[in-house]
Parts: sequence; C-alpha cells; structure tokens
Amino acid sequence: VQLQASGGGLVQAGGSLRLSCAASGYTFSWYDMGWFRQAPGKEREFVAASGRNGGGTYYADSVQGRFTISRDKARKRLYLQIDSLKPEDTAVYYCAAGSVQSDPNLYEFWGQGTLVTVSS
Repeated sequence: VQLQASGGGLVQAGGSLRLSCAASGYTFSWYDMGWFRQAPGKEREFVAASGRNGGGTYYADSVQGRFTISRDKARKRLYLQIDSLKPEDTAVYYCAAGSVQSDPNLYEFWGQGTLVTVSS
C-alpha cells in the first residue's frame, strides 16, 4: 500500500487549497481513510476521515465547515478541500488509511505529507 500526498503550498489567509492523496497497491474502496496534520512542535492532529464504501465523513471540530473530505473511487484518490485558510492551519498534512477514528495509532498506512503554509 502506497499513499502519496500532494497539493500543499504557500497561500494567504482566507484562500483555499485542495490536497490530494493518490493511493496504490490495494483496493481503494476497501479502506477507511483520513487526513491528519502536524504543526511545528505539536502532535499529529486528526482533521477529517472518510468511511469506505460510502461510510460517511467525519471532521475535527476545529475544521468543521471549512474543510471537506472526499474520494474519487475511479481515480483512487482522496481529497481535502480547505477553504477560508487561517495561519493556524499551517502544518504538514498527511493522508492515512485504515480507520475513521481520530487516534493516529489506528491507521495502518501513511503518506509522506505535504506542507501547507498560510501567511497572515
């Protein structure tokens, strides 16, 4: 199983980004998947998750209403649309497979991360 995250960059506060996670090596629809982020000096934090086979979406309270997780089954991609970006959203964002829970230890596979930097 391989996960490759992309789409990060430098953006001004109030802007938007769409992160993408390309999956390979397994049947995409079989896995619950999620996004986490880790800011400098902080622990890895749950952002959002998507249940397999249409099993629902879940969000951290801090991003509810601004972040949207989705998946493209045909392209085997997981997305995270981030709107109304704030400087506190600055972090490395990781995609992961294996759960919809907020505990990162429950996820089996991880991508390498993509950096999002939000300037004020």
